Amino acid sequence: MTEPLPPGGVVLDAEELEARWADAWRPEQLAERLDGVGVPWCVAAGWALDLFRGRQSRPHGDVEIAVPAAGFPSIRDRFPDCAFDAVGSGRVWAEAGAETLAATHQTWSRDPARGQFLFDIFREPHDGETWICRRDEGLRLPYDAIIERTADGIPYLIPELVLLFKAKEPRPKDQADFDSVLPLLDRTRRETLTGWLERTHPGHPWLARLTG
Repeated sequence: MTEPLPPGGVVLDAEELEARWADAWRPEQLAERLDGVGVPWCVAAGWALDLFRGRQSRPHGDVEIAVPAAGFPSIRDRFPDCAFDAVGSGRVWAEAGAETLAATHQTWSRDPARGQFLFDIFREPHDGETWICRRDEGLRLPYDAIIERTADGIPYLIPELVLLFKAKEPRPKDQADFDSVLPLLDRTRRETLTGWLERTHPGHPWLARLTG
């Protein structure tokens, strides 16, 4: 977040959130709608790891994509049938305006007729074609270095970065993701993730597994 959160917003309890995400889209639905868009984007989080694996390994409560913040309008324009709500600190701002979008980095797409959430957008900091890590501005990489594609062309965030974000406060599913993906990481990926963890989370317990 770059600015203080504005007042307002609605807090949704866990039960309501689960119900409203019950019809979340899958990566292939997003890829179809975003085909040819002139903005780098990729599936992130748990689904990205499954795209890297080549199979779905567990249920997913939602699907997240990462886009450069300045490119968000181009992404949003591909979904004229959807509403977009800003999210931050456990609150949701329906059909957020520019002020709220500037103060948050997460957006939920919603079916305005049914109120169901469909997909989640991370509006990431960047400098032109260079992605900037929102947790460490010194970590900067070109988009073509952080996005890979499945055999049928679905872009996904490289597993090293997915796991870096999951490492901050790993939940049981994050630990399970790390455990299952680790054997699939080659030496270069392990060394890269090790360097990033040492930089952002010194002493993290995953480091021993990566270097052991």
